[in-house]
Amino acid sequence: MCGIAGFTRFRFRPDDSRQVIMRMTRLLEHRGPDDEGFYESETICLGHRRLSIIDLTGGHQPMTLERGRYALVFNGEIYNYVELREELERAGDHFTTHSDTEVLLHLLVKEGTRALDKLNGMFAFAFWDRSAGRLLLARDRLGIKPLYYALVKGELVFASELRALLDYPGVERRIDLLSLSKYLSFGYIPAPHTIFEGIHKLEPGFYLVFDGREVERCSYWDIPIEDHPVSGKNLDECAQDLLELLRDSIRLRLRSDVPVGVFLSGGIDSSTITALAAEVAGHRLHTFSVGFEESSYDESGYARMVADRFGTIHHHEVLSVRRALELIPQVVVIPAEPFGDASIIPTYLLSRFTRAHVKVALGGDGGDELFAGYPSFQAHKIMEKLSFLPVSWRDAFSRLARRLPVSHRYASIDFLIQQFLRGAGISPEIRFFLWMGCFGNDQKRSLLTPEVQHALLRRNPFEDVINYVRQSGLVSDFERILYLCMKLYLQDDILLKVDRASMANSLEVRVPFLDHNLVEYMSGVQSVYKLKGLTTKYVLKFAVRHLLPRAVIRRRKAGFMIPLAAWLARDLRDLLEEVCSESVLRRDGLFDASYVQQMIRDHVERRRDYRKQLWTLLCFQLWRQSCDGSVTWR
Repeated sequence: MCGIAGFTRFRFRPDDSRQVIMRMTRLLEHRGPDDEGFYESETICLGHRRLSIIDLTGGHQPMTLERGRYALVFNGEIYNYVELREELERAGDHFTTHSDTEVLLHLLVKEGTRALDKLNGMFAFAFWDRSAGRLLLARDRLGIKPLYYALVKGELVFASELRALLDYPGVERRIDLLSLSKYLSFGYIPAPHTIFEGIHKLEPGFYLVFDGREVERCSYWDIPIEDHPVSGKNLDECAQDLLELLRDSIRLRLRSDVPVGVFLSGGIDSSTITALAAEVAGHRLHTFSVGFEESSYDESGYARMVADRFGTIHHHEVLSVRRALELIPQVVVIPAEPFGDASIIPTYLLSRFTRAHVKVALGGDGGDELFAGYPSFQAHKIMEKLSFLPVSWRDAFSRLARRLPVSHRYASIDFLIQQFLRGAGISPEIRFFLWMGCFGNDQKRSLLTPEVQHALLRRNPFEDVINYVRQSGLVSDFERILYLCMKLYLQDDILLKVDRASMANSLEVRVPFLDHNLVEYMSGVQSVYKLKGLTTKYVLKFAVRHLLPRAVIRRRKAGFMIPLAAWLARDLRDLLEEVCSESVLRRDGLFDASYVQQMIRDHVERRRDYRKQLWTLLCFQLWRQSCDGSVTWR
């Protein structure tokens, strides 16, 4: 796992290009503390930071072929590199290392962009052909590894993280107000957008070619979800196929020249990975979990139950309020743009804790999206059943729900009902993201200043949802929502969170559920095997019924969260009031200070539960503060 950066210089050359690429690359040192390297030619500079996982002594980058004609900087892992190497050797290729980087380089020289179809892995890379004067950037199918780019003075600049790209001379830091609006709606900013105008994320499953004149972006893969799929196999056969594909995925992801551990929360996804990894590995695994002092957020008992069943060497740490408070200002700004998923805090702590023992960990991410595991899928089904009710009835129910006493516990009844009612009368796709997201459009009208509202007139923060619906061609509401959940929430929230939190601690996290072979198979499995009645992850629970403790399979889903509502009202109140003070908000000119102050008072005094909205604002303000006044929007 690594960090990459670079820029072309066909016409524009920064003063002292060598120092520029060195600074950009060293801002990625946390992604690769083991080694660094640089490549320069007349028209390009490339930089690389390495976290050594495979071929510890022979995988130095940038890697070149044919006396520097071809150069590659690569972040990620190609899990099937052994099989690809054997294929290339049969065709006459010779190798000087045992790294997956060299295999990828040979494959790209031989097959160009067609090589992408052969890769099983997580990756973001830059491949330079000096003779053709052509730069190829590519990102893995699901977006596990990040890649940012921008055109600056006609040159292409790229980096694994936004922070490194922003260090390039001449990059503007002007807030894109539509991206701000999207952040307030989703809690993250969907690709290809970023918080800054002119800076983009390369979308998952895309590659980009730049020859000094124009940028050409192409899609090479998409999630093949079908309308009303019928796999032709019964539940037993689907469950058997699922386990076999997952075993193969885990087998590949255990390939490493350093020890591999497993994140074990005690949920069904991480427990399934632990069970199969223990079977495949052939030795005792290390497993890792974090717990919380607040009992309604603590899963440690389930994690211990699974660890005991499979004989793992289990490590557990408790997240206290004090430690969380110390971490929050530091962790929420790690993505270098606003990011409102509070679970980045325990993910960061878990990664730091895990890195003290191993360099690589398997995670259970992707299971909720593949198998319709979120409560929002259940809520969608319930809302469909209630759609016959007159609007007046729903409004009356909403008024009644507002009178419920406010609780700050995890998944409290009042919070869940309020979230559910936000989606009444709205299209299923938008409704799903309102349930998962932060501010509704009506709340944003109160939150944003008139100047910002005017700039956003007729700009739709849900345009990405609409575009993906059109792109998918899907008719079924359920399949559309599954597709959108993977294209937006998984790729731009969950995977971003895991990458930044883990790489900030120089830990590589591999995600077996997101092997593209498994994703493609599950895309063709009928929806009733994913959500049967209100039972989520039905086929997965059926498949592991003899593997896992019954208590783990039957337990209610618990997100990887912190006691956010209570902390905002108590322990984080001073920080919240400091960064959202009237003077600060009036100076910045983005948010209505009176409305924000009223939200804080209502939450603290338990008149309303604004945990998601206030956390989203807190994260934005801490991010803005971290920019040291270098960010503008007017």
